[in-house]
Amino acid sequence: MKIPFATFKPMHNEIREQLDEAYKKVMDKSVFIQGEECKKFEEEYAKYCGTDYCVGVATGLDAIYLILKALNIKKGDEVIVPSNTYIATALAVSYTGATPVFVEPTIETYNINPDLIEDKINKNTKAIIAVHLQGRPADMDAINNIAKKHNLFLVEDCAQAHGSKYKGVRVGSLSDAAAWSFYPGKNLGAFGDGGCVTTNNKEIADKVRALGNYGSDYKYHHIYQGTNSRLDELQAALLRVKLPNLDRWNEDRKRIANRYLSEITNDLIKLPLHISEDYDHIYHVFVIRCDKRDELEKYLKDKGIGTVKHYPIPIHLQKAYEELKISEGALPIAEEISKTVLSIPMYYGMTDEEIDYVIKTINEFKG
Repeated sequence: MKIPFATFKPMHNEIREQLDEAYKKVMDKSVFIQGEECKKFEEEYAKYCGTDYCVGVATGLDAIYLILKALNIKKGDEVIVPSNTYIATALAVSYTGATPVFVEPTIETYNINPDLIEDKINKNTKAIIAVHLQGRPADMDAINNIAKKHNLFLVEDCAQAHGSKYKGVRVGSLSDAAAWSFYPGKNLGAFGDGGCVTTNNKEIADKVRALGNYGSDYKYHHIYQGTNSRLDELQAALLRVKLPNLDRWNEDRKRIANRYLSEITNDLIKLPLHISEDYDHIYHVFVIRCDKRDELEKYLKDKGIGTVKHYPIPIHLQKAYEELKISEGALPIAEEISKTVLSIPMYYGMTDEEIDYVIKTINEFKG
């Protein structure tokens, strides 16, 4: 049996006619940038997240960067980020001229460990970025308390957490501002790149919008040295079709995850930790750990099962960040995760037969 790591076919086949209509509507209107579709999506996504404002941007990376620029983060500043995350989180900090300062995760949750944050705070620290990695919310109460205590901005990186809730409240509404990616593989994915910022702060929303529109607050009037980062009409129209289905799609991911959690019994496999119902994990990916990860990866590939390593090299050991001079062994938890994690198939519409095969194959792995 061949099982891909992910496929969009079951999802898109269900809504094919609506997607086609959305494309035709945009084509017929011939408005492709900053039109009605983007405006309506922003309104609908803000309502979904429980925020006052949503601003569409071009990518998830841009969303983080534009938030930091709106918060006046600049050269000489430091921003705390998790040591275990996708490089985009750190890149956004670097683009402002500031320095990313890495804080280790808890190995059970993969998210930043609040107990370690205060040790990295100094007079140059201006913000904390909390990443809801893999679809599991970070410990937002603890992180918010630290941010308030030290008068720091708090930013959520929600790129992998569309629809997730922390203590019954949607992520993306739990900080000064939140960044989202609509990269096609996300739980709410476009048909290309896209992103947005959600916030309850009008000043931040207005500044993000202006910064992403060449620094312009109205046509040919430029108040900032901005950039070009806008969610285009076609992607917004397609996202509007998908959004009403998101919670249903997430529930199906939980169905698959619950089977993995209860039926993968191989002692060589470390499963994700379920903390409590306060952390509503929507399983953007389902990540297992294994000390013989590379052997497991090859074994599953030979059995026709697709996998991905999220992520094989931690940010501080990437050549792109060699200037930080963080040596191997300095962030051991991130390094341990990078050597042992493997994401197994997780996508809306997986059949029971496919799930059975993945579970059976993993349970038969001998190392």
